[in-house]
Amino acid sequence: MSVPPVIPTSRGGFFSSLFDLSFTRLVTTRVVKALYILLIVVVAIGLVATITSSIIAGSITGVLISVIGGTLGALLTIIYGRIMLEVLLAIFRILETNREIAYLQRQQLLAIQPQGAAGGASQQPPPAA
Repeated sequence: MSVPPVIPTSRGGFFSSLFDLSFTRLVTTRVVKALYILLIVVVAIGLVATITSSIIAGSITGVLISVIGGTLGALLTIIYGRIMLEVLLAIFRILETNREIAYLQRQQLLAIQPQGAAGGASQQPPPAA
C-alpha cells in the first residue's frame, strides 16, 4: 500500500498570506496566539485600572469589591475569550481537513480514471432480459 501524496501548500510569509486575494492561505491560525496574548494584556490593564480607580476613590469596600469582583470578571473574560478562540481554531482546522479530504479524493479519482477508460465496455451493467 502506497502512502498518499502530501497536499501541496504554498505557505508564504504572513504578509503574503494577508494580501492573498484568493483566500487560499489562511491567516487566522497564525494570529490566534497573538490575539490571545492581546486579550490577556487588555484584561490585565482593565483590572489594574479598575483596582486603581477604586483605590483613588478611597472606599475600602470598593477596593475589596474591585479586587475580588474584578479578578473574577477578568478570569471569566479570559476563559470566555479562550473558548471563543478555540472554537474559531476548530472551525478553521475542519476547513483544512476538508481540503485534505477533497485533495485525496481527487487523487484517488485520477488514479482510478485511466483504468475505467480502458475497460469502459466491461463496466456497464448487462442488458435487461
